[in-house]
Amino acid sequence: MDTPSYYTRQMLLQYGKQLATTRRLARMGGGLGVVTPPQQREAAHQRSLTVERVAREITDNLIFSGSDNLIVRQVLEELEQETGATHTFRFSPTGMEVHILRNTEAGGEVELVGEDKARLLATLWQVALRVVDATML
Repeated sequence: MDTPSYYTRQMLLQYGKQLATTRRLARMGGGLGVVTPPQQREAAHQRSLTVERVAREITDNLIFSGSDNLIVRQVLEELEQETGATHTFRFSPTGMEVHILRNTEAGGEVELVGEDKARLLATLWQVALRVVDATML
C-alpha cells in the first residue's frame, strides 16, 4: 500500500506546481501573450471611451468652429453622402446654440430646427464615431 500512496502524493505535488505556475503566469499577463477575456473586454471598453471622447471633441469643437482638417472633412463628406445635402454649422451670435443650415440646390440655405436638427445631430454623431473608430489604431 505504500507504492500507490507515493504515486498519489507525487501526482498531487505535480498538480500543485502546475496550479502555482498557472496562477503566476496569469498574474504576469498571460505568459505567452494570450489575452484573457476580461482583459479583452477592458481594452475594448477603453477603446470605445477614447473613440467617444475624440468624436465628442470633433463634433463639439472642430466641426462647429469650422475647422478644416482631414477627419473633419471625412465626417462632413460621409454626412453629406448619408443625408444627400451639404450642411453649414454656425454658432449663434450669443455663442450658446449651434445653427445648422442645409444648402439647397437653388443656392440658398434653410435652417434646420426641432426634429430635423435633432435627427441630423444624431446622424452626425454616428458618422463621427464611425470615422474616428476607423482611423484609430
